[in-house]
Amino acid sequence: MDTKSDTHSRPRVGHIQFLNCLPLYWGLARTGSLLDFELTKDTPEKLSEQLVRGDLDIGPITLVEYLKHADELVALPDIAVGCDGPVMSCVIVSQRPLADLDGARVALGSTSRTSVRLAELLLSERYGVRPDYYSCPPDLGLMMQEADAAVLIGDAALRASLHDAPRLGLEVHDLGQMWKEWTGLPFVFAVWAVRKDYLAREPEITAKVHEAFLDSRDVSLEEVAKVAEQAARWEAFDAALLERYFTTLDFRFGPAQLAGVTEFARRVGPDTGFPADVEVELLTG
Repeated sequence: MDTKSDTHSRPRVGHIQFLNCLPLYWGLARTGSLLDFELTKDTPEKLSEQLVRGDLDIGPITLVEYLKHADELVALPDIAVGCDGPVMSCVIVSQRPLADLDGARVALGSTSRTSVRLAELLLSERYGVRPDYYSCPPDLGLMMQEADAAVLIGDAALRASLHDAPRLGLEVHDLGQMWKEWTGLPFVFAVWAVRKDYLAREPEITAKVHEAFLDSRDVSLEEVAKVAEQAARWEAFDAALLERYFTTLDFRFGPAQLAGVTEFARRVGPDTGFPADVEVELLTG
């Protein structure tokens, strides 16, 4: 990407600092595209806020925040973080069966509106329960002192479901698997989007950033054992588990994923801040 022209500056691009996005970024260094971005690492919620505010040009945004701001953003096709079945890193950990959680205390260890909204939807519509939710830090041991169940996402969910829950004798329910069994559809937790004002100004750079992410994902998944091996040096998980996790995740955003988004919007939109029939505008080119 040529960003030497006086009229261009590096695109401001967001990067989720969870393991689930590592395969989308690992390849950027391999392909050389990393130098073309001004990269900002943060949590999904904070990156979503920055993109909506205009502090980022392109980046990941949680599905709920994207749907709330769909009129200001264009989604990048073929790239997302989701699942078509289990996701491993968005879970409900419970001391009792989910159908017994009516009125029970449920700790939310995340401010990620998408995962929380999905958990609330599944518990109310699929299990017919309305727990008493409250937010707290994602420490499973502390959560279970006050709560009957906890919703966890990201690396904290992996740690809880793989290490802590079995040790504490707790049930682990995978939100992705629950959604798939209920609807038959994939679930999308985050999409990549570009601000419409930036797209109008820099259509070519936007297209190249999109291409760079697709190339990065493809390289990373081709060399997934290497990605997992490198990540395992610094993480609390071994390479075999990380490879299973990276290949469990669904990084596609095509017709089946769009159908999942449409179904989620239909079910939760009016109670969550966007129309049930919200339109997802995709980048074309």
